[in-house]
Amino acid sequence: MSKKDRMSGNEAVAYAIRQINPDVMPAFPITPSTEIPQMVSTYIANGEMDTEFIPVESEHSSMSAAIGAEAAGARSLTATSSAGLALMWEELLLAASNRMPLVLALVNRTLSGPININCDHSDSMGARDTGWIQIYAENNQEAYDNFIQAYPIAEDKRVHLPVMICQDGFITSHAVENILLEEDAAVKEFVGEYNPEEFLLNPGKPIAVGPYSISSYAMEARYNQELAMENSKEVILEVAKKFKEKFGRGFELFEEYRTEDADYIMLIMGSAAGTAKQAVDDLREKGMKVGVLKLRVFRPFPAEEIAMALKNCKAVAIMDRTESYNGHGGPLASEVTAGLYRSKVMIETVCYTYGLAGRDFTVETAYEIFDELKDVAENGKKVKQHRYIGLRSKERS
Repeated sequence: MSKKDRMSGNEAVAYAIRQINPDVMPAFPITPSTEIPQMVSTYIANGEMDTEFIPVESEHSSMSAAIGAEAAGARSLTATSSAGLALMWEELLLAASNRMPLVLALVNRTLSGPININCDHSDSMGARDTGWIQIYAENNQEAYDNFIQAYPIAEDKRVHLPVMICQDGFITSHAVENILLEEDAAVKEFVGEYNPEEFLLNPGKPIAVGPYSISSYAMEARYNQELAMENSKEVILEVAKKFKEKFGRGFELFEEYRTEDADYIMLIMGSAAGTAKQAVDDLREKGMKVGVLKLRVFRPFPAEEIAMALKNCKAVAIMDRTESYNGHGGPLASEVTAGLYRSKVMIETVCYTYGLAGRDFTVETAYEIFDELKDVAENGKKVKQHRYIGLRSKERS
């Protein structure tokens, strides 16, 4: 039975880690994820879990150690943010290409420069093509729930890929919210024990690991990674269904909030989705048919599913909390518009960049975006497709 509590997002993830009790956790501190390994190490010191905690000298080392542990058949994880993720860049690619089903708790924080410790998605979006599954949380409850689902997804034999569980730095990681926690035994039963059929450093099956991959084989390895990523979509949905059956909270690849008859939809990820939902509720009371599509899973990217969910609206605002420096929008804008085009869904789109380095995203800002979408669809207003929202100067917004 669920029990009510109050926790920050970092506390919730650390609590989930304690319940899962993985084999190995190497970690190096970096704001705002530092609390996660700190809390886990406290659980270990108090005898509440028997995970092997490895303090290392850098984030590169933490991912290296996690890969080594996973290669030896141990369930492993680490946590990081921002420059920490950037420092382990090489290892992210190795974890995915070696098909390691480890988990990373990522607390989203902007990448330098200029140096800043607040939230945007530049760290995880920079790593979007490293071969990792990426799942995003709107709030503390989802951070907890997503982490519990991570290992059953990663370790499924159809997948065997690493999973990045993302939550917004400070906004969810440090803010305290009401939360439902599950019983230890129920979580342990849901996640199960890790007994891999195959692992790289199996002393009974010696093989060479890490030699130069000649051209005759490297491309096939990449193709198999892509097939696994495609398979993971089905597995994510299966795990989500089992989670709902067991704990009563349901998830899909994305959440559709009041979109059934919506003329104007905002497509967004992370904590800002809550702000967007409040704006939708307010505008619905005034008779405006608006909705929110909150993307939960960015990798694998559900392009066709999103296109079908948006096909009946008049216009969509695509919200990126990072910059791609391509002149026409962020990663989400590029992926969504490509998906719409390939599915032959011809609706109006406006691509917005918001909330960089912790810049506030308010309900009033959401009102303005929905009003602009209406003006675009009904009056043919011409707007710049690459739009910054919330600048101190209004010259570019």
